[in-house]
Amino acid sequence: MDPEASRKARESLELAFQMSNILETGLDRHTLSVLVALCEKGLNPESLAALVKELRREPQTNPTATSTVPTFP
Repeated sequence: MDPEASRKARESLELAFQMSNILETGLDRHTLSVLVALCEKGLNPESLAALVKELRREPQTNPTATSTVPTFP
């Protein structure tokens, strides 16, 4: 990617990130860049939004946190 195209891509991502913050989406720059890249590859933005919402709804499980450790008196 030439320097000018790279600069424009960074500026576009920064603008999208600012809009994301205004809308209080809770997306970080990396996640937003992945979602933008997926849209550019042809994935449906509404489907991606639904996926993000669904993933946020699922409880975060940590295998070590759910295992029970015996306690001794």
